[in-house]
Amino acid sequence: MDKSRTVKKAGKKDSQLIIRINGEERDRFVSLCDELDTSAAREVRRFIRSFLEEHEQDDPAD
Repeated sequence: MDKSRTVKKAGKKDSQLIIRINGEERDRFVSLCDELDTSAAREVRRFIRSFLEEHEQDDPAD
C-alpha cells in the first residue's frame, strides 16, 4: 500500500463542532460572509485559531 495514502495530511479537517445559534443571527452571519467573499466555516475556524493563540500565550503552565 502507498504510504502517502495512509499518512494524514497536516491540518486536515477531521472533526466537527456543533453549536446552537439563533437562526436570525446565523442568517445574518452567513449573509455577511457571502458579501465578504468568505465562508462561515472559514471565519469560525479563523476565530478559533485566533482565540487559541491569544489565550494559550497567557497559560501560566508554560
